[in-house]
Amino acid sequence: MELSKEQMKELYTTMRRIRRFELEVSKQFKKGVVQGFVHLYLGQEAIATGVCSNLKNEDYITSTHRGHGHLIAKGASTKRMMAELCGRETGYCKGKGGSMHIAAADLGILGANGIVGGGFAIAAGGGLSAQMRGTDQVTVCFFGEGATNEGTFHEAMNIASVWKLPVVFVCENNLYGMFTDSRKMLPIVDVSVRAGAYGMPGVTAYGNDVIKVREISAEAIDRARAGDGPTLIEFKTYKHHGHFEGDPARYRPKEEVEEWLAQDPLPLFEAYLKENGIFTEEEIKDMFDSIDKEVEEALAYALDSPFPDPASAVEDVYTDIIEEGR
Repeated sequence: MELSKEQMKELYTTMRRIRRFELEVSKQFKKGVVQGFVHLYLGQEAIATGVCSNLKNEDYITSTHRGHGHLIAKGASTKRMMAELCGRETGYCKGKGGSMHIAAADLGILGANGIVGGGFAIAAGGGLSAQMRGTDQVTVCFFGEGATNEGTFHEAMNIASVWKLPVVFVCENNLYGMFTDSRKMLPIVDVSVRAGAYGMPGVTAYGNDVIKVREISAEAIDRARAGDGPTLIEFKTYKHHGHFEGDPARYRPKEEVEEWLAQDPLPLFEAYLKENGIFTEEEIKDMFDSIDKEVEEALAYALDSPFPDPASAVEDVYTDIIEEGR
């Protein structure tokens, strides 16, 4: 399906918003403003953007420790995202979730997850919930290729297929599971072949082409929404920084890094937009400037927000419902 200029603009601004947000987070992490472990989505923007552009607000996603991009693509506010990363009470989880544990139920974001493979069962639950309630909601489960060696991956794939749950499993294969080359820990070249064991379609595609990502994921999402069950999609991509901020990533060959940096999804899409006369250089610059201002305002909002009251440390952790006398 041919995309309108407005749809192209939405794709570009979402990718640019993720990129600008992550660069700011990296900067603030180095200053000590953002603390704890931080795993950036730099280089993988086309996947979250392309997939989530097909989703409705009421659809669900589950994310990973590298989840900022997924959440922004699903519609999360950069102000509340930045506030959460800075540990402020105006954040999505009142400053208690931080980078790896942001959730926003009103947007269908069932949570980023610091546990490798921690989102699979949640995604299956989201799909089962929609099926039992008779809605047409779809759940997209984002994960890395390293997580496909976890038992939860196989359990979720199996039950989703047996019950024809409306779940789309999206593997972001950036070639490294933490510090280990995934080509050394997987006995297969393409993760998608594992779909065959569970009787569902499996697709492998290039993950740095946002239009191709949108097209492939649209087919799987439509299939799930129609009640025809799950799909496993594998997008090949590459993260620009190391596994986490501060990781020098010396385990990655210099030539490999240079090859993938030359395939940066932002310049690739910008070139496509200009070459096809969709946007001029000036229009692209205007969009860039607008996003730049938005992220600057998000940071100012976060820094102006208070830290949580220490007395609230156990709020939202345990139930607030206590029976009298027990």
